[in-house]
Amino acid sequence: MPTSEKETNPSFDYVHAIESSRVYDIATETPLTLAPKLSFRLQNEVLLKREDLQPVFSFKLRGAYNKIANLSEAEQAKGVICASAGNHAQGVAMSANRLGIQATVVMPRTTPEIKVQAVESYGAKVVLIGDSYSDAVCHAETLCAEAGMQFIHPFDDPMVIAGQGTIAEEMLRQVRTKDMDAVFIPIGGGGLAAGMAAYLKVMSPNTKIIGVEPDDSAAMKLSIEAGERIVLSQVGIFADGVAVKQVGAYTFDLCRQYVDEIILVDTDEICAAIKDIYEETRAVVEPAGALAVAALKKYVKRDGVRGQVLAAVNSGANMNFDRLRNVAERAEMGERREALFAVKIPEVAGAFLSFCGGLSSFNITEFNYRMSSRDEAFVYVGVAVSGIEAHEKIAADLSSQGYQVTNLMHNEAAKLHLPHLVGGKSVNAHNERLYRFEFPERPRALLDFLTKLAGRWNISLFHYRNHGAAFGRVLVGFEVPDKDLDNFHSFLDDVGYTFVDESNNEALHHFI
Repeated sequence: MPTSEKETNPSFDYVHAIESSRVYDIATETPLTLAPKLSFRLQNEVLLKREDLQPVFSFKLRGAYNKIANLSEAEQAKGVICASAGNHAQGVAMSANRLGIQATVVMPRTTPEIKVQAVESYGAKVVLIGDSYSDAVCHAETLCAEAGMQFIHPFDDPMVIAGQGTIAEEMLRQVRTKDMDAVFIPIGGGGLAAGMAAYLKVMSPNTKIIGVEPDDSAAMKLSIEAGERIVLSQVGIFADGVAVKQVGAYTFDLCRQYVDEIILVDTDEICAAIKDIYEETRAVVEPAGALAVAALKKYVKRDGVRGQVLAAVNSGANMNFDRLRNVAERAEMGERREALFAVKIPEVAGAFLSFCGGLSSFNITEFNYRMSSRDEAFVYVGVAVSGIEAHEKIAADLSSQGYQVTNLMHNEAAKLHLPHLVGGKSVNAHNERLYRFEFPERPRALLDFLTKLAGRWNISLFHYRNHGAAFGRVLVGFEVPDKDLDNFHSFLDDVGYTFVDESNNEALHHFI
């Protein structure tokens, strides 16, 4: 592996290496498809390069196979080894299996079992070591030196880079007479962007090449700005497929020569792009696989481009299933379709209803409250909106009604953690009874619910979140003296909502 820019080989002919690549022994020529909804919305022709349709659901198969297939017989006989917890591991395992070569894949012990099983299914030997990719790399290098195996780098190798670059060659053939005005390419270590850029700059010099990184893992952008490869102290893990602390020497050299611009995107924008791709293709791509679409949207909005041909690489679809709920929620924020506020309201009977009445023209998506004082109440509220202008209008309207409002749209910590912090014990709540309700979800459903519950019993706790289900579920705390309990239950029966008395739920009371 190269360790400095000086070790790169400027005479390597990437165009020839790409055009003579052996990737099609195993990889698929994936389609370049029109995204009609995005095209209409953005007023440009948006094309999606569907690398999520590869046999291992990622472009990584191309580079891995090209490298392994070009090893000498003596090198192949000693076996190959790599360190990876994701797509590269599967690419190496499948490639080695196809060529009849023994493969060893070193993975962190924290790797999900489904990924371990996927690698083992191709006959590779899996070694679990350490808690991070760095631990796995160190151990893989040790094993490589001891056994003389060939290390297959995930991105910083000319043959790997050339394998990934075959995507660009395909795209130029697939657009035929059209010119692509811009191509958006995700960047982790840089192998994909380097290979595609090296080809496009020669074969389609008018095409703008735009790399994309998460704003919390921008190793390539920062390195180019610094004029040398830098090492990030930490990286974000949401888009784990591109979470690299240091880019490669080969890839750095190629990207700083040929990539025209690097755009950074945040988690909300990535989640919104995952949703966009799903609505176009019914495929759920992984966060790294949606980077290009997220940047494409940002580019169009920033520069106001119209009538251009813009292509984005959907680089992979190895999504962890347990992330889907978070992605769905954050997608609304990424499209600015959900506004989040922290609001201080008076702690008086009817304050909830009055507050929600002021939002009656909007659909409330989340509402969290816990009594903390007898004088004032703090609520966390989410509202479905149509765009950034609505965020500002709601905040202004609430302020004009005398509420103290904090807009949380750009507060990452608040969006992630505040809903879970609105709870806990309350020394101010007396004779508290807990009830769980269900009601049919529809516009104004929460306001109707509160209207029916309005009465002489004070609400001390309220937790509601619309997850897109047919029924809304709410946990409510009421202050009800023992002598009024029968009347209160009669009142709930008259309201007509399905409810469960959770007042004796010890586990629930332990946390609230």
